[in-house]
Amino acid sequence: MANFDDTVVGAVEKVIPSVVNISEVKLMKDAYLKVHPIPGVGSGFIITEDGYILTNAHVVLGSTEIKVAMEDGKIFQGEVRGLDSILDIAVLKIKASNLPLPEIAKNNNLKIGQMAIAIGSPLGLVGGPTVTSGVISALNRSIQTEVTFMEGLIQTDAAINPGNSGGPLINSSGVVIGINSAIIPFAQGIGFAIPIQAAMWAAEQLIEHGEIVRPWISFNAVDVNPKLVAYYDLPTEKGVVVTNVIPKSEADRSGIEVADILIRMDDIDINNVRDLIKVLTKHKVGDTVTMEFFRGQKKVKINTVLEAAPTTRRPPVAR
Repeated sequence: MANFDDTVVGAVEKVIPSVVNISEVKLMKDAYLKVHPIPGVGSGFIITEDGYILTNAHVVLGSTEIKVAMEDGKIFQGEVRGLDSILDIAVLKIKASNLPLPEIAKNNNLKIGQMAIAIGSPLGLVGGPTVTSGVISALNRSIQTEVTFMEGLIQTDAAINPGNSGGPLINSSGVVIGINSAIIPFAQGIGFAIPIQAAMWAAEQLIEHGEIVRPWISFNAVDVNPKLVAYYDLPTEKGVVVTNVIPKSEADRSGIEVADILIRMDDIDINNVRDLIKVLTKHKVGDTVTMEFFRGQKKVKINTVLEAAPTTRRPPVAR
């Protein structure tokens, strides 16, 4: 049986050639509204032999110049293929070929207490990537960041420091199980990583489309709350109230109406908009879903086809 040192060293040696340092420049305004170039650093790792690199969206969002440094010292100009701030995932492209690839976990069979090793470039220090080790502290964690609400995260006590963002979290076999994404300021031993399956799904979408194509039911809705229940004498204290239906959409054609209250989808209780989003993320565009609504005091079931969600911004795409 391998000892701790041999296990960590062996796992790291398998992955470290595919880990990259990302240096970027953002233009920031000071108190006098003068624009200054501000350098930043982050991490990433190669996911295709022809130069696609996975990192966090917050690492490169707003960057005007991106440099990607390989473990062997080679430096490339990086371009953003696509990014998604909701999942905090970005894909970069460099002009290179025959690049080393890490092994990616094919499933999410993780257990609390198993070894977790974080690799990255904290503070952009010279000398290549650095390594910290710990265990998986918890699974399916949810946190609120400055720009989004992140769910299904891996919590680890392997130190994730500024600059580690975007680097891989690996297991004792040197297989990538997550992408380091967030730390809790002033906390000790609390870091988070996005499970690699979700990250790779996002990367495939970004490579193909330059954005995440999400399923959507073409109506707007708000949570049922006590004020609505009291004012309108609603038949339920949980659910989401339809406030607008997009004309000529699939939702409109399927018969969904304003003031309908969605209470179930796919036989799963919908207590609020967050529950609705959770169910939608399990589907793809074109799927048919069955929903149960209160319409007045009566319940109705409606089937509708999920459409592609409208996008508010399209990130720059490398050609």
